[in-house]
Amino acid sequence: MDRGTWRATIQGVPKNWIQLGDGPPGGAMETSRRLSREQIFVLISAASINLGSMMCYSILGPFFPKEAEKKGASNTVIGTIFGCYALFDFLASLVFGKYLVHIGAKFMFVAGMFVSGAVTVLFGLLDQVPEGPVFIAMCFLLRITDAISFEAAITASSSIVAKAFPNNVATVLGSLETFSGLGLVLGPPLGGFLYQSFGYEVPFIFLGCIVLLMVPLNMCILPNYESDKGKHSFWKLITLPKVAFLSFVITSFSSCFGFLDPTLSLFVLEKFNLPAGYVGLVFLGLALSYAISSPLVGLLSDKMPHLRKWLLVFGNLTLAGCYMLLGPAPFLHIKSQLWLLVLILVINGISAGIGLIPTFPEILSCAHENGFEEGLSTLGLVSGLFGAMWSVGAFVGPTLGGFLYEKIGFEWAAALQGLWALTSGLAMGLFYLLEHLRRRRRSELQNILGTEEERTALLSDER
Repeated sequence: MDRGTWRATIQGVPKNWIQLGDGPPGGAMETSRRLSREQIFVLISAASINLGSMMCYSILGPFFPKEAEKKGASNTVIGTIFGCYALFDFLASLVFGKYLVHIGAKFMFVAGMFVSGAVTVLFGLLDQVPEGPVFIAMCFLLRITDAISFEAAITASSSIVAKAFPNNVATVLGSLETFSGLGLVLGPPLGGFLYQSFGYEVPFIFLGCIVLLMVPLNMCILPNYESDKGKHSFWKLITLPKVAFLSFVITSFSSCFGFLDPTLSLFVLEKFNLPAGYVGLVFLGLALSYAISSPLVGLLSDKMPHLRKWLLVFGNLTLAGCYMLLGPAPFLHIKSQLWLLVLILVINGISAGIGLIPTFPEILSCAHENGFEEGLSTLGLVSGLFGAMWSVGAFVGPTLGGFLYEKIGFEWAAALQGLWALTSGLAMGLFYLLEHLRRRRRSELQNILGTEEERTALLSDER
């Protein structure tokens, strides 16, 4: 999840977002560098939901597919269990993004975190459920509830952060991705080792209780922002051509991430015969590299907003190459080795940070350029849209990935997944190129018209 600084004169952000005080600009810039108490509390709250939610999400990877197989679930069903989370995440994003102002950002955040923690605890009791249809039905029920609650918390969190840090959204949200990456780093190995040492229940109960303990903390420290209801809709936002292409990019990245959930652990277990505890460490390369690269990309996106477009394109194309080499694809005739797999996952995480971080500020700046009002209502729409598009890919990725893994194997399935990233990268690059040519043509036309007006004025003066 990723954002950026917008120059008021170019991207339509009002001057009162740039200057935080009534004094001269120099004093305003000094004030903006000092975090207020409210901003510190927002950072703590956002970091807690990023860390807790990603740990709960990623803990399933190392051992749940194998455990579900024992309960009678096929690879396709397992992929659908992972994928249904994203489907309902998508629906919840649209609802919560639209009605954020009506519900209240703080209430949505705290309530979502509470339900997510409780559902994680209940997920740890699924081994007591009879195998077959009952087990599968309970998996779907809990994953759907967790998806809705998580999306409520994360939509509210993104909107609150963007409201609290209007001048440095990319830097702050990129830095918060460190906690998302840390959750992805800690979740798989912690879950794998707890599962190996204590069985199925302990990983879920342990993490669920940690999330529940964060709820009273956030009730006390999270500020409550009020805002007027907006007049714009998701439909108007997503029908903007640039936003539509950016939505495709977000979907591509989330699909690539989601693809690995039901497939990578099974591939590593079969190919390299690693124990469950060590399978979680394989996920470490992806999560750690993403966590480290995200703040750096966010800072670069804020300092040099003109580079965002090329970061997006480069990140997509690099990601496509990573998925071709993940298996590797059979047509490359490269032998699959554990060190190569880990290296590709590291590059995968870096390319994801490069391509994903600039998308949020690009959408938000495009919205402001096209008449969307500043405030929590627009931030809610953008956050909801980002979550919805992420969820589409996160549904298709594991669902299709589980099916393709079962039919054609991991190597070919990963290569096909890479084609998605390649397509989105090329499409985004073509759009930016056409946009540049269109602006250049408009600028030349304005210069010609301006020159003709000057000549006409001179001629009239001579007469």
